[in-house]
Amino acid sequence: MKALKKTLYILFAAGIIAGGAWWFLRTEPARYVYRTQPVTVGSVTATIGATGKVNAVEMVEVGTQVSGTIKELYADYNSAVKKGQLIALLDPDVLQSRVEEARAALALAQAGVARAKATVTDSERAFKRAKELMGRDLIAKSELDAAETALLLARASLSESGARVVQARAGLKQAETNLGYTKILSPVDGVVISRQVDVGQTVAASLQTPTLFSIARDLTQMQIEASIDEADIGRIAEGQKAVCKFDAWPKLEFEGTVTQVRLAPEIVSNVVTYTVVLKVGNADMKLKPGMTANVTIITEKRDNVLKVASAALRFSPPSDAVPPEGKPGGAPRAASPLGFPRPMRGSRNFGGGGENTPVVWLVENGRLAGSLPAGEQGLSDRTWVEVLNSPLKEGQELAVSYAKEDSAPGATFAGTKP
Repeated sequence: MKALKKTLYILFAAGIIAGGAWWFLRTEPARYVYRTQPVTVGSVTATIGATGKVNAVEMVEVGTQVSGTIKELYADYNSAVKKGQLIALLDPDVLQSRVEEARAALALAQAGVARAKATVTDSERAFKRAKELMGRDLIAKSELDAAETALLLARASLSESGARVVQARAGLKQAETNLGYTKILSPVDGVVISRQVDVGQTVAASLQTPTLFSIARDLTQMQIEASIDEADIGRIAEGQKAVCKFDAWPKLEFEGTVTQVRLAPEIVSNVVTYTVVLKVGNADMKLKPGMTANVTIITEKRDNVLKVASAALRFSPPSDAVPPEGKPGGAPRAASPLGFPRPMRGSRNFGGGGENTPVVWLVENGRLAGSLPAGEQGLSDRTWVEVLNSPLKEGQELAVSYAKEDSAPGATFAGTKP
C-alpha cells in the first residue's frame, strides 16, 4: 500500500511538472493580417497592348525621270508646298540642246517632204507626156514603163519623207518633255518631310527613279502601324477604339481607331505578328512621323457587372489560419516559405466543379471567415474579372495576400486597397 501511494505521488508530481513545462513553453498560434479587395459592380474592359510607329496617312516620294545636276532647290525640310509648285530645278542646258537638235531634225525632215513633193510633181508630168507620146506611137513601151516606175518611186519617197517628219516631231516632243522634267513640281499639297539632295548633286535616273523629296499630304491625320501577336489578332476588328500614348507627351492620351488589319504576316524571332493600322487625329500637330506609340486597343467592354480582383482568385491562405468550415475539401494547402500566397491549382478554370473550381476567401473583422466558389469567369482586364452565376455579393471583402501580424508592422488591414 505504501508503495502504491508513493507511485501515485510520483505520477502526480510528474503531471504537475509536465503541465508547468507546457504552460511556460507553449506558443501562441500565429496571427495574420490580410490585404483585401471588395467585390464590386462596375465596368470591365478587355484590352490588347502593342507598340507601333507613327506615319503620315499618305506619303508621296518625289523623284525625277531624267538625269542631271541639281541647279536650284526651292523647298526644304518642313516646307509647306502646293500641288504644281516648283520645288527643285535640274540644270536644263544639256536637255535644251537636245530640244534644238530635235527641232533641226524636224526641219530637215520637213524639207525632205518638200523635195519629195517636187519630185512627185515632176514624175507625174513626165508620166503624162509619156502616155500622150505612147498614144501617138512616138515612143517605145519601155519608156512609158520607166516614167511610171519613176512616178511610183517618187510617191514612195514622199511617204517616207512624211514618216520622217512624224518621227522627228515625236523626237522633238520627247526632248521638250524631258526638258520639262528638269522642273521638279510637287504632285500634292502637303509638307516636305525629308530632302535627299543638295544643290550641285548629280542624280541618275537610268535604273530607277531617285527620290528627291518625301512629302506628307496631310499631317492633321496620322496613322500608327502596330504589330499584334498572332494569339491576339483574332480579337482585333476594324472600328475598335484605342488609347495611344507617346513618350513625347506622357500626360496626354490620343484616341485612335482601327482602320485596317493587314493579312500579310511578319515573322520576327519565330514569332508571327500582323500589322494593325490605327488612325489618330493630329489637329494640334503634336505627333510627328517616326514617333513610337504605346497602343492599348479596347476589344470589349461590359458595364454594371459583378467583378472581383484577379488576385483574390489566386489567393491561398496559410494552413494554420483556415477555419475548419472554410476548407474547400481535403487538407488545406501550406503557405509558401516567403509568406506569399501560392496560386490555387486550376485558378483559371472558372467552370466545372471539384478541386479545380477556384474559391475566394472572405475576410470579416480582419480574420478569415471562410471560402465561397467564385463562379464562372467572364471578361477580364488582368486586374478585375467578371464573375457569373456567383454567390458573391457586392461589398464582401476578399483576401488577396497576407502577412504575419508580428512581422508586418506596415501590413494592410481588411478594407484597404492593395
